[in-house]
Amino acid sequence: MLKGRKGLLRGATAGIALGLGTLLLGALGLATAPAARADAAGFGDCAAGRFCAWTNTTATGSRLQTDTDTPWLGSTYDNRIRSFTNRTSWVACLYSGRNYEVETGPAGSWTAVRPHTAGTGYSGTAHLDKSSLKFVRTARECVLPAFPFWWDEPGTTATGFGDLNGDRRSDVLVRDETGALWFVSGDGDAWLAGVSGWNGMSAITRHGDFSRDGREDLIARERATGKLWLYPGTGDGDFLPRRVIGSVGWNSMSLITAFGDLTGDRRGDLVARETATGKLWLYPGTATGGLGARRLIGGSGWGAMNALVGAGDLTRDGRPDLLARETATGRLWLYPGTAAGGLAPRRLIGSGGWNSMTSIVANGDITGDGRLDIATVTSSGKLMRYPGRGDGTLAAGFVSDSEWWGLNGAF
Repeated sequence: MLKGRKGLLRGATAGIALGLGTLLLGALGLATAPAARADAAGFGDCAAGRFCAWTNTTATGSRLQTDTDTPWLGSTYDNRIRSFTNRTSWVACLYSGRNYEVETGPAGSWTAVRPHTAGTGYSGTAHLDKSSLKFVRTARECVLPAFPFWWDEPGTTATGFGDLNGDRRSDVLVRDETGALWFVSGDGDAWLAGVSGWNGMSAITRHGDFSRDGREDLIARERATGKLWLYPGTGDGDFLPRRVIGSVGWNSMSLITAFGDLTGDRRGDLVARETATGKLWLYPGTATGGLGARRLIGGSGWGAMNALVGAGDLTRDGRPDLLARETATGRLWLYPGTAAGGLAPRRLIGSGGWNSMTSIVANGDITGDGRLDIATVTSSGKLMRYPGRGDGTLAAGFVSDSEWWGLNGAF
């Protein structure tokens, strides 16, 4: 854990017009490259572990070769680069201004260059208007912090659903492109909760005290093995060493979500949709912090859904509720939890458009009014917030003034 280490951003720049950014070779949905990728023998001449740039196309002419941040490229290369390749393990950021700044006006821009394979690179007939070079972990960090900005109002209870550090604010976890997991507190602070390896998880979910210590925990499924891991929460935004709670078979489940206490025994439960059958299964939490024998709570129709979210008690009846997104229509459905540990008939709470959301996050009371809310990340990298009304419905969503592009999931 690296608590409070905002300095890991490596010189993120504030106040930049992000629409002028370009991401080359593996774009994140922003502007496309000004010219196509090129394959030429000259690119292979760039040494491994170096970024190389040439003043002519197809890796010819004067060559710059470096692996260090360069606040000014020098008169030979300033605004004169026509081809380049990145053979480092970092993302190379090229800026139109010196000292890693983006100049104002039509010429102001930045370019993020992901690592290339040997013998490939970028080549174009027009000069790139770039004056400085910096290396960062992810393309997002060319112009923004590694983690997004998150803020919410303190809730009305001492601790609650979605609060990982006990400060009465809902928190969010985000995974970046490199597989690092960031804890982002409701007061805007952030730190690394998991340094690496999280890209190896094909499902990550939270909500529920599975370890029986009064703190919210995290559950993740490992893609390579199909194992299900429990990461007990420490109560301050960090996690204890993981332990297996599902040794085999979890790759047969296409959707997994922690659900809160559906069975009414004061233990966190898990819900999973079986890929082959489309059935929905409940895995009750046990007194020892594991999962008990599963039972069926939904028939084959659940194959029509492409997202499940344990939303907490949206209806304020003392039972957790489930959100599901329908693939064909993009509708969002609410399935209220029942006293018998099942699900009541569904209600439509989102009439369409929800397929454009890359993440749906239900992490508690964001607005501080005592009602649970939800947030989403759109395909364009914007954060939307939907206040809960306390009756299972949602007020109109609004766009939060923060950038959430360049991430690999929010939880």
